[in-house]
Amino acid sequence: MSIPTSVLEDLLQALPHLHPQIYFKASLTALSHAIEDQILAGSSEPLVIASFQRERFYRQEAHRYLRIAERTQQVYVLAAPETDFKNCSDHYETIAFDPTDRLSHEWHLVVIGAQYATCLVCREREALPQPLGKHGFANKSGKSSDLPAMDQVRRFEGIWTFDREVSCKVAELLLDRISIYRPELTPKIEQARTQFLTLLPGKTDSVDPDPFAERLVTYLQAGQYKLLKAYRSIAAQEQRERLVNSITTAIRQSLNPDDIFKVAVRELGASLKVSRCLIYRCKATDTKATIQYEFLGDPVQPLKGQVWSLQDNSLLQEVIQRRERIDIAAIEADPHITAAEEPSPLIELINRWQISAWLVAPVLYQGRLLGMVELHQSTPYRWIEEELALVDAIATQLGVALIQAEAYANLEDLNQQLEALDRTRSNLVAITGHELRTPLSTIQVCLESLVSEPDMPLELRQIMLDTALTDAERMRKLVQDFLTLSRLESGRVEWHVEPLPIQECIDLSLSNVRTRQRHHDLPNITAQVSSDLPLVKTDGEWLVEVLAKLMDNACKFTESTGKVTIEARTRGDRMIEVTVTDTGRGIEPNRLETVFERFYQEEGALRRTAGGTGLGLAICRQIITGLGGEIWAESAGRDQGSQFHFTLPIAEEPPEPPKPVSTKKKSKRSG
Repeated sequence: MSIPTSVLEDLLQALPHLHPQIYFKASLTALSHAIEDQILAGSSEPLVIASFQRERFYRQEAHRYLRIAERTQQVYVLAAPETDFKNCSDHYETIAFDPTDRLSHEWHLVVIGAQYATCLVCREREALPQPLGKHGFANKSGKSSDLPAMDQVRRFEGIWTFDREVSCKVAELLLDRISIYRPELTPKIEQARTQFLTLLPGKTDSVDPDPFAERLVTYLQAGQYKLLKAYRSIAAQEQRERLVNSITTAIRQSLNPDDIFKVAVRELGASLKVSRCLIYRCKATDTKATIQYEFLGDPVQPLKGQVWSLQDNSLLQEVIQRRERIDIAAIEADPHITAAEEPSPLIELINRWQISAWLVAPVLYQGRLLGMVELHQSTPYRWIEEELALVDAIATQLGVALIQAEAYANLEDLNQQLEALDRTRSNLVAITGHELRTPLSTIQVCLESLVSEPDMPLELRQIMLDTALTDAERMRKLVQDFLTLSRLESGRVEWHVEPLPIQECIDLSLSNVRTRQRHHDLPNITAQVSSDLPLVKTDGEWLVEVLAKLMDNACKFTESTGKVTIEARTRGDRMIEVTVTDTGRGIEPNRLETVFERFYQEEGALRRTAGGTGLGLAICRQIITGLGGEIWAESAGRDQGSQFHFTLPIAEEPPEPPKPVSTKKKSKRSG
């Protein structure tokens, strides 16, 4: 059942001298509570009729009407059902009307007692059109938006009065509707009409305004408090957003953590007006950290550059373990301090640096500790929730900034690796084209000549065969170097490390070089190795390979009248250093590191005068690194000769064999 007429309209037609006013929802709430308090504060048994727009609004006030029902039997509550509101006669009468009824747009409260009467009858006005951007409204027609307005700015028009005549008229209109909705209540309603709606001549209401005034003042004070709290919350939110935005701007402008931390420590310290603000980087496994960024708000001693112990600080250790912020309002009364035993490093630190209030927040990213934010006050200070939330927000932003900076640095490294890979690809194409095509062409010419010239003289035939064999060996070495470097770089090498004399490995490598270069005029090669050198911890086969390649390289770039020297000496008590020195072409100082790159050719892949793949020194570096040593080159420049050095660990001396235990029995002492 739905009634299309409005109670307010019916009232204004019946009493045309009334003029409705505009009320906000907050004002109506205060007036309704004041009227209800009048009932609860009095001793009479009035008629009470309350009409709510929706069941959810009634649910907010249901507990009050249970208390009112204890004072009087004549209580009627109307509402449009949404869940379980229905027609019922329990503690009081509930009347469920159809949501399409005009009552769903109205708010009524009528109270008529023996000594007073009051009523509140209002109708909700349509919400103002909702603007969309700078032009137009929420829809093309310019009508109000379907979205609900904010609760506190909902507006109503209606009548609020203590006039008994008006109150009785409103009660009569509402009781008429209740009779339609619930005809079984007719006897009870007629009793209410007879008892409360009969106007007696000369009857004057005696209304006590105190409950109204007290309720309205209380509501006003509560509203002012909520408003002040909202303003503080908005100010704190604005401050937090400003700081976070400043750090975000710093992140966008620079991915350098140094720039970001400088902005963060300055803005955070100045905003919270602390004595000292610190930011530093550390990991969960670090035992100490260096204070890198600091803001000083009071004349306290600076901490920038100081080493901050993490291991001896129980407060910082708790933050690291829990991955949560800790704030201390008064150092002297905190359990972290009172539980420390004298002398305590933590207490000494607090006294030395004038810390009376302390806040420590971890800088985290996905649970990983990246650093710390610390706030110090030189006097006791209780941190409020807005400040704690601000510190947490800043710490979160710093964690994101650090990860982004690391990602950018990794990206730069990756770009450099890609550039190096591209150079390697170009060199590989050049090397493959030259080192493979040239010997293949020579072999093809020699074999074609042998096949097409059966009458070729024997001496010339032998020359052709020797040339083809030489170039075939050149190709074999190229392929072998490719395979060797691939195994070393992929980690597929099984090292057979054992203690060996360095002299033995040098002799084997010299023998290999002289055998391979027997048809060439070699420079003078000498080895200067002391016989009392300790053994080295190495893989003999791979070490001989390194020595042979270094000596091949020295001989290749040194004239036959030059000199190549091999030396070995101890370097401290843990390493032996081997040096291969030549008097040949030399290396430019800016190329001393580049020579160890793959496919490096000083003269270029297609313009060099000496053969080779450019893989020899790269192979040497991989082998020496795998054996636990280092390799590097030195040269004074062009035509000044060169020196190639590498180190290997000294083998540990075997432990002395245990002394034999004497089996001779001791004589017993005579008794």
